[in-house]
Amino acid sequence: MRSERPPILLAGLAALGIAFFVLPLVGLLLRAPWQTALSDLTAPEAVTALRLSLVVSLAATAVALVLGVPLAWVYARVPFPGRDVVRALTTLPMILPPVVGGVALLFAFGRRGLFGQTLDAMFGIRLPFTTAGAVLAATFVAMPFLVLTVEAGLRSMDRRYEDAARTLGAGRWHVFRRVTLPLIAPSVFAGAVLCWARALGEFGATIMFAGNLPGTTQTLPLAVYIALETRPEVAIMLSLVLLAVSLAILIVMRDRYLRAF
Repeated sequence: MRSERPPILLAGLAALGIAFFVLPLVGLLLRAPWQTALSDLTAPEAVTALRLSLVVSLAATAVALVLGVPLAWVYARVPFPGRDVVRALTTLPMILPPVVGGVALLFAFGRRGLFGQTLDAMFGIRLPFTTAGAVLAATFVAMPFLVLTVEAGLRSMDRRYEDAARTLGAGRWHVFRRVTLPLIAPSVFAGAVLCWARALGEFGATIMFAGNLPGTTQTLPLAVYIALETRPEVAIMLSLVLLAVSLAILIVMRDRYLRAF
């Protein structure tokens, strides 16, 4: 890429833009109680929230892989009427306020919700205010990241390998499993990491649909929210954990993220 000297005005505004994002992070780092960092991070409420966050985010990523990869394949390969509208609806949680997503989940899967009534009456399954509900909320907001990333990988792959496999007599499922999946594995991995990171940081949909129950639905972001009022030093250290994870993922996955969007 050719280097170009920016105009002074643009350079100054760009510097202000950088400062706008960096200064809050610097403030967080300066206020961090480094002397008690280990004890804060190993506090019972912090350990419980961290463990639950890992369980919820990994489970949400697993669900997103099972549902999202086939969905991405359909979007990339199967033209059907209204495909753009359906794609927009299924990726809407990316820009939808998470609180609104939580309310929507409540009216769909709550005890009196559209589908929740059937789950409760026929199977005795109640999702709100449970760990499964937290997984559902995290999946709802995180799966679009995986879908778009995998769809981009499918659209950019060389389909001649699939055609060659079919010419040799391989069935469609065999081609998908032995040819397509290995070719898009980097995109699937990148999408899964982005999905996991988004699920790890989910707050709004979780607190609306699953509540904030310690040990059951209180994930790291919710623990930060509660600790900020009673033990701000714990809230700061937990915030730094989320910050470090998010920054590492953005740096590693930046190129694939930009190609997907």
